[in-house]
Amino acid sequence: MSDTAAFWDKISPKYARRPVSNPEAYQQTLERTRSYLRPTDNVLELGCGTGTTALILSESAGTITASDLSPGMIRIAREKAEKKANSNTRFVTGDVFNPALGEGPYDVVLAFNLFHLLEDPGEAAARVHGLLKPGGLFISKTSCAPENGAPISYRAIRVILPVMQFFGKAPYVNFMRIRELEEAITSRGFKIIEVGNYPASPPSRFIVARKS
Repeated sequence: MSDTAAFWDKISPKYARRPVSNPEAYQQTLERTRSYLRPTDNVLELGCGTGTTALILSESAGTITASDLSPGMIRIAREKAEKKANSNTRFVTGDVFNPALGEGPYDVVLAFNLFHLLEDPGEAAARVHGLLKPGGLFISKTSCAPENGAPISYRAIRVILPVMQFFGKAPYVNFMRIRELEEAITSRGFKIIEVGNYPASPPSRFIVARKS
């Protein structure tokens, strides 16, 4: 198991108990995502965590394959699915490049709160492009660095984070700005058709991009 997988595995029980940090922003994300889903869609979610979002959105899709590199997260997700008697969501362990995801093609690929945890978001976007059908949608939300005037709390995190990472108490974080994130996506064969910030500050960028 990689160090990254081990970190998320260790915190998975606590992660599962943690409430949504911004319920309003979360609901906005769900609503905008649902508006693009069809009952026949074959959907993939990358970095699904403990499966909460996949199980909610499964009501609006045909089938969902949801993956996470942490076996602990996936174990909890499967337990949730069993309690809900969910039959159209499959949970698999692995990262973005997991062969178990197959080659698709998927109608929609989702990645919420994932790309800021990757060292090379562009490489991941290229993988997503390869998994989608022609004209398929990539829907993501990514924490981004503030464009101007970062609050004190944000600057404090940037100072403290390297120390926490050294002791294995925090994961890798890519402090991208919005333009860097969007370039990583559009340069891999996508056209952005909708954007939003949920929440606005620090921006968590919601992007809907169509495979060109």
